Amino acid sequence: MTARKLRVVVVEDSLTVRRRICEALATDATIEVVGEADNGQRAIDLCQRLRPDVMTLDMILPIMSGLSATEYIMAHCPTPILIVSASTNRGELFKTYDALAAGAVDVLDKPRGDQLDDDWDRRLVAAVRLVAKIKVITHPRARLMLGRPPSVPSLAARDAAPSTGPVSLIALGASTGGPSALVSVLRDLPRQAGLLVLLVLHIDEPFGSAFAEWLSEQTPHAVRFAQGGEPAVSEAGGVLMAPPGRHLVVDGARLRLTLEPERHSCRPSIDTLFESVALAAGPRSAAALLTGMGRDGAAGLLALRQAGSFTIAQDEESSVVFGMPREAALLGAATRVLPLADIGRCLADTIKARARPA
Repeated sequence: MTARKLRVVVVEDSLTVRRRICEALATDATIEVVGEADNGQRAIDLCQRLRPDVMTLDMILPIMSGLSATEYIMAHCPTPILIVSASTNRGELFKTYDALAAGAVDVLDKPRGDQLDDDWDRRLVAAVRLVAKIKVITHPRARLMLGRPPSVPSLAARDAAPSTGPVSLIALGASTGGPSALVSVLRDLPRQAGLLVLLVLHIDEPFGSAFAEWLSEQTPHAVRFAQGGEPAVSEAGGVLMAPPGRHLVVDGARLRLTLEPERHSCRPSIDTLFESVALAAGPRSAAALLTGMGRDGAAGLLALRQAGSFTIAQDEESSVVFGMPREAALLGAATRVLPLADIGRCLADTIKARARPA
């Protein structure tokens, strides 16, 4: 019996780029392009009529933008969306982050005119096949308040006794579905002196360059990329993010960026950050492992819990991909397994409850 092909709709207003995408997908016999569109409204029409397995979508489109199309599709006919867009324009980068927050699954840089080999074609095919495996939901925020318990129980961990001292450091890690998850958590975290928040997001280097700035616009926090050398205990506090292509670690009293090998095919790695926080600030820390594919962060969250940190894993119902949090739950790494809507508030409550007496 012949296996069913992956059905793809390609949305791109440039005929040259659209042909390139279609030709690249045609190199894989298991993929079939079932529709093409050159504007956002046509993309919606094809999505509703053809119900494709995957849509590749540009951000800058006539009639209706790629962002508006993403928001409508994820609200009315949820479809795995792979953004294929330019990564050099700040405005387009911000629209890409907005689309990821609205439910698009992943992003791939557009082919450059000087790319004559097959590398980009292979990356496109691999990205389409990966995106097709993800079971998307009606706009992620639409089900965050359901609060149903996760299907994977948290197993007992051999952790240290929970600390009752003040929390001075928060560590966050996310991957697929991470932009919207990080916004949700950071909006509920207080801006307060002495509280340092460190975060890792898996996002390809061409697209990560403006993400900290975008987070700053979406949340009450001034988010910036770590440069290395910052104090790990900061009276001013703040939110620092691992820059694309660098591991972020707490090394004694300072932060450090490294080019050490990838872990779980990731650099920056959530495990690398979490394990360093466990060593440097275990009882003074709290951490959350959010939605994402794979297992990065699970071992690090366990190390944190065993060091006396308060640890959270996002639950299945609110995760775009219940991969990393599931691995953490199976290890018993999470003190709590919570819906995304509760994570920021729970961290804020923990910080408040463990604050030093006035």
